[in-house]
Amino acid sequence: MSTLKKELHQLCINYVQNRIDTAEQAINAAQQAANEETKSSAGDKYETGRAMMQQDKDRNIAQLNEACKLMVALNYINPNGISTTAETGSLVITTNANFYIAISAGTIVVDNESFYAVSPASPVGLKLKGQKAGDTFSLNNKSYQVIAVI
Repeated sequence: MSTLKKELHQLCINYVQNRIDTAEQAINAAQQAANEETKSSAGDKYETGRAMMQQDKDRNIAQLNEACKLMVALNYINPNGISTTAETGSLVITTNANFYIAISAGTIVVDNESFYAVSPASPVGLKLKGQKAGDTFSLNNKSYQVIAVI
């Protein structure tokens, strides 16, 4: 199971790295487009185009900053850590779903089995926190029993 946790952690890192790469490419493309924009006789059109490119660049910088924060959060997680109580970095197996408490990265499939990468601050992450094998909780009118915490 420890190998599974390491794999889930690495897939989360890959997810965030992909977001970082995408944001950096978009920032570079926006900067290149702004550099290539030539001033025309229609000054307002030029200024509007530059403003739109700047907004696009700013939006991508914000996305890059968010992705970097996620990477920092992942770097604090020890995928080799073992705990009997659900906490950040835990893999929680329940009767209805499997959860990796790290970052919100959606569904991750490993060996044809689905795992939900969830943030510890998300509603499900908050419900999972402190749970132990045998505990039960409900979320969205659905009951879950914790089978194992790894």
